Amino acid sequence: MKKTISILVIALTFTLTGNAQDKMKSKTTVVSLEQTKGEFTQKTLTLNEGNYIFEISNNNVGHQVGFVLVPKGKDASKPENHIKTAYVTKVVDNNTKETSKVTTLAKGEYVYFCPMNPTPQYTLVVE
Repeated sequence: MKKTISILVIALTFTLTGNAQDKMKSKTTVVSLEQTKGEFTQKTLTLNEGNYIFEISNNNVGHQVGFVLVPKGKDASKPENHIKTAYVTKVVDNNTKETSKVTTLAKGEYVYFCPMNPTPQYTLVVE
């Protein structure tokens, strides 16, 4: 007696489209901030939720500068509270510019400053 075995093969094809997060990542805005001796020239910022690259200019400070962004209310002196993607990828030499990685900002308040310059803490509001 012969046995017959039937095998049913179903092939499924999926088309994946970019999700909202992928679309959001494709829209990145550069925020340019300038530092002079002891201060940022932009004292406050208001932005929409989204993705940003921070471009930091060192306008004749006389030494290297950086950039730190922290959610408001967190201890800015503790590096674990810093938004690491907002750090410039290289310290900013005198009379040059450097940029951060892409940083996603949600609604809320943040503070930004430079501990190397050093500057006061300034407010960044995301609506």
